[in-house]
Parts: sequence; structure tokens; C-alpha cells
Amino acid sequence: MPVIVKICGITHPADAEVAVAAGADALGFMFFEGSPRHVTLEAAAAICRQLPPHVVRTGVFVDAPEEVVMGAIAACGLNLLQFHGHESPDYCRQFGLMSMKAFRIRDAESLQQLPKYPTEAWLLDAYSPDKLGGTGEVFNWALALEARKFGRPIFLAGGLTPENVAEAVRTVQPYGVDVSSGVEATPGRKDPGKVRAFIRSAKAADLESA
Repeated sequence: MPVIVKICGITHPADAEVAVAAGADALGFMFFEGSPRHVTLEAAAAICRQLPPHVVRTGVFVDAPEEVVMGAIAACGLNLLQFHGHESPDYCRQFGLMSMKAFRIRDAESLQQLPKYPTEAWLLDAYSPDKLGGTGEVFNWALALEARKFGRPIFLAGGLTPENVAEAVRTVQPYGVDVSSGVEATPGRKDPGKVRAFIRSAKAADLESA
């Protein structure tokens, strides 16, 4: 199956349009107000209404009250929920949609939490003491290979850019790759050239390793 490419931190209709035209499989909308990529529910809903049906609409949350998640599902027609906080396994699975738990990977010990979460996929991000995601930092991809042995789809994140995503895809062979800061012009706004180059590189590398 071709690698899934998710462009996260979408805040503007033009950025969504560029990503979709370039072949993005999924877009991520950050509903955590502490993020520089935070998008209001109204803005996200307006963007989602313009997306073609095949694009996966992903809501990104950090320890959000259940009613906030439910409101976003209803307003945006979300297909996938991504959780970046301290959510429990039961919390992640209660909404009746596909869910993905994010883990900040620092060392092999970090992987011990993964099997506790029977979500549809796991997202592996770089550990940073002061950020919950969007760190722009790469972690040791050997740990991602170890995580694959647990048998659940892996989304690789953390410091991916148009320059290194091909190597990441060839090395880890993840189910998907997730990028935010690596294709930005400024926090919250994408660079169209970087978005196109990222998607092109990821898809080409996936064909090479097939």
C-alpha cells in the first residue's frame, strides 16, 4: 500500500488547496489552543467543507474535554482523531471514529507505552521537554522500526522535511508520514513549494522501496 502523507497544522484554505492538489492523503487540524498552528472550529469547518471526499480530515487534540472533540467531529466531519496529550486508551476509543495516539519517542523505554493503546494507528514524534509536537526534531528511526514489530500502523513524524522524507520512507517503511513545521513558511502557514516537494519525495521513495 502506498505511503500515506498527512500535512498537519492546516490553518488556511489556500494551504489545504495546495496540499490536496499535490496529492496529500490527509490533512490535520490542530484544536489545541496552545499551539501556534491552532485553528478555530469555524475556520476548520469551512476548510473541511471544501475538501474532496477522499481526503482524511484529522482532528488533533491535547487532553481535550469530550464535548470539544464531539463538537469538532460534528462541525468538520472528521474521519480520524489524533491525541497528543495524556489521554487514556479508553478515552481515545470512545468516540466511534478511527483514532491515533501520538507518542514522543526518547529511547527504547518510550516504546513500552504503545501496546497499551489499541488505537487504529500510532504516531511517533520526537521527544522535546517543552513541546507536545511540531518540534522540528528527528528521533532515532531505529526505534520506529522496533515499534513496527508490535504490528500496528505507524505514522512517522518529527523533523521530517522535503530533504529527508525519502530516506525516512525507505528506512522505516511506515504506514504514513506526518509533517507540519517541515513544510512551513511561518508557524501555521505552509510553503507551497515545500509541500509539493515533500509529497513528491515521499511518494517517489515509496515506489522505489516497493
